[in-house]
Amino acid sequence: MKKIILFIGIILMATACSKSVVKPEPVVCNCPSAAKKSTEKSPVKKPATEKLPADIPPYSLLKPASWQDLEGLLEDDVVEAWPAWLQSCTRLGEKEAWKTACDAASAMNQPNSARIIDYLSNHFDVFQAQNQDGSTTGMVTGYYQPLLKGSRKQSKQYPHPLYGVPADLITVELADVYPQLKYKRVRGRLAGKKLIPYRTRAEIDVNPSPLAGNEIFWIDDHIDVFFLQVQGSGVVQLENGEQVQVGYANQNGSPYHSIGRLLVEQGELTLEKASMRGIKNWAQNNPDKLQPLLNSNPSYVFFRELPTGLSGPIGALGVPIKAERSVAVDRKFIPLGAPIFLSTTEPNSTNPLRRLMLAQDTGGAIKGGVRADFFWGAGDKAGARAGSMKQQGEVWVLLPKGFVLP
Repeated sequence: MKKIILFIGIILMATACSKSVVKPEPVVCNCPSAAKKSTEKSPVKKPATEKLPADIPPYSLLKPASWQDLEGLLEDDVVEAWPAWLQSCTRLGEKEAWKTACDAASAMNQPNSARIIDYLSNHFDVFQAQNQDGSTTGMVTGYYQPLLKGSRKQSKQYPHPLYGVPADLITVELADVYPQLKYKRVRGRLAGKKLIPYRTRAEIDVNPSPLAGNEIFWIDDHIDVFFLQVQGSGVVQLENGEQVQVGYANQNGSPYHSIGRLLVEQGELTLEKASMRGIKNWAQNNPDKLQPLLNSNPSYVFFRELPTGLSGPIGALGVPIKAERSVAVDRKFIPLGAPIFLSTTEPNSTNPLRRLMLAQDTGGAIKGGVRADFFWGAGDKAGARAGSMKQQGEVWVLLPKGFVLP
């Protein structure tokens, strides 16, 4: 372990010298992941590190605002958000800053909208999220829980593996070594006494795969496996009709590269057609080109089977998220679990979408002070809305009175 820490120290010193921050770009296919413009590889490969702005203290881009700024709050059916807030309190309630507000929430029995808004105004202050340049608008995308057809056994009908976390994947939380590097981590595997980058998609999706024996399900469609990795959670329908939820368990540490963006750059699709549906249609018509396309995205996500009876997939907060009331954010700028008010527009529309939401999830492309990913739920209808959502919006964060900001 000392060797690993020493190696990480070398990586961090090199990073500190360059002071360069790689910021993910929005994804053409409207999904919670990000792409970097360059796919050139460094001459010397290093274990991939999740990169966040190191010089910006957590939550420091939140500026005081007023309840009067939340246009549309009184028209929102905030009762729909209440169960999600109670879920947040199962994780936040033991924290000193949140305890009073959560205790008061747990004492309320089926409150109506008026009582909920009164509760919020009594226990919370309003802060508006902003970007590093001081602007207050940002991108709002959508994600959903896809339905896949699969089996617990490999067959001709179900040939594509869905992998659990490999035993040789090592995740090092850098905050354990350097507290100022909160939310940063290195992923890799051991080669002798060295920590090296974990296998890329091109190294995993081969036959035989180095991860053989680590499958949790077998899926009928390769492109569905890919988009499950983009979404982070889904439902596998087995041959007997049973439906099993699967959720994000870990990732190989490689950066996400947008295949939709690449298809546009190569002239295979127009920007308007580079949606999830458009990419799936392209894959069906170009089966021989599919694997090379997927390999252009080295990122690979591993899954776990979730317990039965959950009301939704498990988000980064560790609680089930709620359709149309949970949102993914950048946890460096917005506290996970916090209530937020989102003001944006409906997917592919100018109709207002203004709702009380809960910041209960994160995503690979969800980086920045004003960046949100709206969870639409499960199934094809939710997928259609998520796939067409690429709007602009504003975000206000509700923090308990007395919450200490940097």
